[in-house]
Amino acid sequence: MSNNNVLKELLETVLNQGASDFHISVGHPPVLRIGGRLVQLVRKRVLSPEDSKALAFELMTKEQQEVFVNDKEIDFSYNFEDKARFRVNVFYQRGDVSCALRHIPNKIATIEDLRLPAIIHEFTRSAQGFFLVTGPSSQGKSTTLAALVDEINHTKAVHIITIEDPIEYVFEDDRSIIDQRELGHDTLSFSKALKATFRQDPDVIMVGEMRDPETISTAITAAETGHLVLATLHTNSASQSVHRIVDSFPGTQQNQIRAQLSGSLLGIISQRLIPRIEGGLIPACEIMLNTPAVSNLIRENKVHEIPMVIETSSEIGMISLNRYLADLVRVKEISMDVAQNYSLNPAELRSLVKR
Repeated sequence: MSNNNVLKELLETVLNQGASDFHISVGHPPVLRIGGRLVQLVRKRVLSPEDSKALAFELMTKEQQEVFVNDKEIDFSYNFEDKARFRVNVFYQRGDVSCALRHIPNKIATIEDLRLPAIIHEFTRSAQGFFLVTGPSSQGKSTTLAALVDEINHTKAVHIITIEDPIEYVFEDDRSIIDQRELGHDTLSFSKALKATFRQDPDVIMVGEMRDPETISTAITAAETGHLVLATLHTNSASQSVHRIVDSFPGTQQNQIRAQLSGSLLGIISQRLIPRIEGGLIPACEIMLNTPAVSNLIRENKVHEIPMVIETSSEIGMISLNRYLADLVRVKEISMDVAQNYSLNPAELRSLVKR
């Protein structure tokens, strides 16, 4: 069987099994991630170095192959026969080629489909400001961001520019005009693309990832100057996100960034995807809204007090991750053992569940 046919058969299996991820690695048969768990395709043969390289190179264009050989790793998106898209990372390990693919569904899920809190709709209605979706890798941040962008697309006549690495979900214009820019293909860097948006008449800007101080600074300035900016950050909580943003700047600039952030921030959602008792995954979220109290804490460098404000502001829609996990345990969506694995403070979680 040709490499193309082998790859096609494997990707069909990914779709048929409802897998979120697909791994190609020497010394193992192909591996799927289903419902958060790794599953080896034991009926497939163990991959040799030649098998792994051939399958990875089958995914890439000649240009991408050259970049990979030079850089030793590459990110790109792969369109599988218009049936599905995959975010792909190819890399070397111990001299052999490995590959990780993340399945990106063709249909963009809604906030309701994702079982996210209804208050998140409020952020799509804002005309300007800065909204962050945070959490560890592979916890659904891009999917949540896509749901927000698509809701704006269906409800507002605005110009939306996305900057992504790589482009994951492909939007179809409805009421909005959406321009999607991919790092390496359409632009050289997040910061350059973000600066260029000021000359492109956007209303909404979506930044796939804030990787450096220049990108963060430009995103905050865009939010201050009349744009709605949606972005992701790899952090574990709202307070950690604020710390990460401020600490990425030299000490002489931090007061200015705190002042800008306290005025432009709309809110932060930090999320995890938790294995359900009945199978599949369900999000658990921490939600912080930028109220006057939160704004003051950011400005006055008292970020460590933000968790207390979140805990005591449930009446306006804020919720801590532990309280969210406790609620999921009570309604028997997730087990206590699993909840503790994802909690940043298991002792507090146990106390909440007992109440």
